[in-house]
This record gives sequence, C-alpha cells and structure tokens, in this order.
Amino acid sequence: MVLAFPIKQHSFPNTVKQAILLVLFPLVLAMQCKKSDKTSSSSSSAPIDLDVSVLASGLNHPWEILWGPDNFIWMTEREGKISRVNPSNGTVELVLVIPDVIAQGEGGLLGMALHPSFTATPHVFVVYNFNSGSGYREKVVRYTYDGSTLVNPVTILSGINASTIHNGSRLLIIDNKLYISTGDAANANSAQNTSSLNGKLLRLNLDGTVPADNPVPGNPYWTYGHRNAQGIVYANNRIYISEHGPSSDDEINIIERGKNYGWPDVMGFCDNNSERDYCNSNRNPIQAWTPTIAPCGMDYYSGNAIAQWKNSLLLTTLKDARLYQLKLDAGFTSITSVNEYFTNDYGRLRDICISPAGVVYISTSNGRNDKIIAVKAK
Repeated sequence: MVLAFPIKQHSFPNTVKQAILLVLFPLVLAMQCKKSDKTSSSSSSAPIDLDVSVLASGLNHPWEILWGPDNFIWMTEREGKISRVNPSNGTVELVLVIPDVIAQGEGGLLGMALHPSFTATPHVFVVYNFNSGSGYREKVVRYTYDGSTLVNPVTILSGINASTIHNGSRLLIIDNKLYISTGDAANANSAQNTSSLNGKLLRLNLDGTVPADNPVPGNPYWTYGHRNAQGIVYANNRIYISEHGPSSDDEINIIERGKNYGWPDVMGFCDNNSERDYCNSNRNPIQAWTPTIAPCGMDYYSGNAIAQWKNSLLLTTLKDARLYQLKLDAGFTSITSVNEYFTNDYGRLRDICISPAGVVYISTSNGRNDKIIAVKAK
C-alpha cells in the first residue's frame, strides 16, 4: 500500500483569521482539528510518500521490538514470549516463553536489549514482572542465546517494586553499561527517593554490579524523578527518553548524569517561577504535551532512505494512536518541528525499531491481533 501523508500542523491560532473563517468558511473550519499540545515547535506542511505494509499479525501485546545483529527483529510480548521475526516474510519464530512472567494490567514481560557484541557474547537482557514472596515485583534477567532458545538465566537486578500501572521499563546498553528505566509503580514519592529503585533511570555493569562512576557510590541510580519512562534511545552522544505524564505534561528529555527530572514536583516545561528555579539546576524537557499523548517506544532516524525523517526522533503513542516525527536541530538538543502519521490507522502504537537500510517497523498494542507494520520510502 502506498500512501501520501499530509503532515498535521502545530500552529498557534490567529483569532482574527478564525473570525473570518467562522463567517465565510464554516464548513472548512469545522473540518480543522486544532491540537492543544503544549509545545515549542512548529511543523512543515509538505506531504510524504511511504510504502506501508503489515509484516506480521496475530500478536498479543508486543512490548519491545529491536533490530538484532542477526538481521531479525527481536520481540517481547507482555504475557512472556520472546520471538524472532523474519523481516523478509514476517515469520515469527518463538525463542522462549518465560515461565514466571505475570501479566497484570500494564505489567508483564517488558523491555529487552542484546549484548553489543552479540555474535561473540550472545546475551539477551529482559525486564519483567513476577510474583515474589513479598508481592508483585520487577527484575532484570540475562539469558544466553544458543542458536534456538534462551538458556542459563542469571538475575542481574531484583527488588524493583511493580504494580498494575507505571512499571516502565526499557533497557539500553551503552559502552557496556546497562540502563534500565523504572516506573514509580503507582507510588509517586518513590521517584524522589534515591534509595528506591523505582522512578529512576538505573545504570549497572553488565554483570549487575554498580559502576564506580555512578552519581552515588554503590547506588544504581543514574537519574531520578521519573514517572513512567517507556521510550529510550541513544543517539548523537545523548540519551533521549520519553515519559508519561498524568493527564498533562508528557515529556521528551535529554538525560544528564545525576539530574532530577522532577516527578511528582515538576511536570512538563518549567513555566512558572517555582519550576524555573528548580529546573535551573535540574532539567527542562525538550518537548511536552498537554493533553497527554501517552508516549512509548522511540528510535532515532539517521539514514537517508526517508529523507524527511533524517535527524529525527520517531515516537510511538498509545492515546493518540499515531507516530510522531520530532525533528532535531543541528545541535541535537531541541525539537524544531513535530509531524504526525498513521492517526488511528492501526490503533495503539507501542514500539519502533529501524533497520540499517532505513526501514521503520512499528508494533501495535491493541491486545487482539496486534501487528508489526513496515514503513519504507516509496
């Protein structure tokens, strides 16, 4: 299927022009949809031609999709399945069903990362929720891929609180360090408590020990004050993270060592006096949305295959059920335009990955007959 997508405008309304339209063009005005996003960027109106197809279907809440060094798409499904998806024909090869995964509400099998030297060290890291003797919990486990299944599970980190909401959790490996986003597990106060594993971006060595250069010796936290971060990507020597707000102030942040990202005291842009004082020494998001869009998986488009997306963060969303292109400036520290695609075409969108050839893969999260969508240049 070939589609030409018009890009939705994010512009501040001009009251004079609106008044004229109300008088002369009521039908046109009725068709317009003005977004009330709390955003500092603008967007282009040029259309974009894309080939869009369904690669795989019949899935059940896929949570993570990532492009593997074996040129397969590795996927988790929330009820406990880990699979490899052939990008050529959509065949889904089951690798493992993790027996102690418990999917409750938003919980279950969540994020995954592969060792950067996967051929020599075929380690697969996953984070999931389970029932422990002290209640519903979250842990990070490392498996070894033997060419057909995952063996030799080793617990890297345990003791993370879990809930039916706000569990995070994405995994990312940079320079042989494992980053783990954790939600506040429905306890907002945990985000500001640096002794808690919840509401954090944690940083560990790949064996589960705490790196010597973490902000606090012996403490796994890298940053704190997070509510429920479900998107993370490393690009341009920076970590970008997407985070769910409550009913307002979803955020995109650039991560800096040891910083406080505000939750629950500060939400969204630092746009009042008390927040400005706070954010001078902490953080200010590069993008925020009110009402919320429920941002999830995120990746960075660096290739030339889809020229309009080059140097952009691509973000999937649940509530808005669309893909956002967040164009970065030359310094990669601010967003210059926000464009939207696939609005309600496939339902809730959970995650995204990009092949070396520049093909974009998007997973849905509707719970029935979920899909992986392939998007490439026409």
